[in-house]
Amino acid sequence: MGRKSANRESCAIEWAWDDSTESHLRREEFSERPPAKMGRTGYTCIRHVFCSLNVLIWLCACGMLGAGLWMRFSYPYAYGTLVPQHSYASSDVLVLATGCFTFVVAFFGCCGAWFQSRFLLITYFSLVILIFMAEFMLGTLAFVFKDQVGDNMKSQLRYGISEHYTEENMHESGTFSNFWDYIQSTFQCCGVDKYYDWYNIKAWPREERVPDSCCVHRERYCGKQYDNDDRQLNWYQDGCLSAIQIWLVQRLHFVGTVGLVIGFLQLFGLIASMILFCTVRHKRSTHTYKSYDTTTT
Repeated sequence: MGRKSANRESCAIEWAWDDSTESHLRREEFSERPPAKMGRTGYTCIRHVFCSLNVLIWLCACGMLGAGLWMRFSYPYAYGTLVPQHSYASSDVLVLATGCFTFVVAFFGCCGAWFQSRFLLITYFSLVILIFMAEFMLGTLAFVFKDQVGDNMKSQLRYGISEHYTEENMHESGTFSNFWDYIQSTFQCCGVDKYYDWYNIKAWPREERVPDSCCVHRERYCGKQYDNDDRQLNWYQDGCLSAIQIWLVQRLHFVGTVGLVIGFLQLFGLIASMILFCTVRHKRSTHTYKSYDTTTT
């Protein structure tokens, strides 16, 4: 009787050991099993989309650089600026700076995804984070100090009118004078706040007159006024700063759409670069990483 009981206990122990051993072996086999095809396909898709998107952005940056260089070398003065006392605010400088920075960021993203480089991917991630933080800080400061920003902009624009507007190069494309004439004709405005911003400027001291681009019915010398003259009735009464603000408000849907697209691209770049970085690090730690292999993932 005792021998049979001992045999039963021994069989039960052997059965339990075999069951636990089999479960352990199954778990080891499952853990060593290569990633599912769906996971590899998802990684490849993200990598190719990320790389293609950065190639497109890189090409756009090249176009911006070309346009900026053309504006810089085609015109002797700062192209398209309303504040010539600050040359860095001209259109050509802004386009060149934006193009250079975008070129570098897109280059890091494209090469990092294509060559599966952790250094390039983390550099791309850091640069996009810096862009996002700069945008957030500038937006916050502009909102908090909007009154001071508006007043300073008005004073800078008035100073530019007073000191840099000339009649000699007003017909030369890209100059400060030509740019102001274009804005006043397009937006049907005159001056910064009012037409009297043009009175007694450096170009015509001791004269209360405006450029001919301020005239509703434009003709030569229509901006001059004489004694007992009612030519002011032929001048635009609204300032250009308010006219531009109204123009922007009327197109907020476009501005908002552009902002959403830029925000989406930045968010996608952050997420995709981090996914690629973590995947490449895992592949290198498991000795499945090949820097020269751009097809097998």
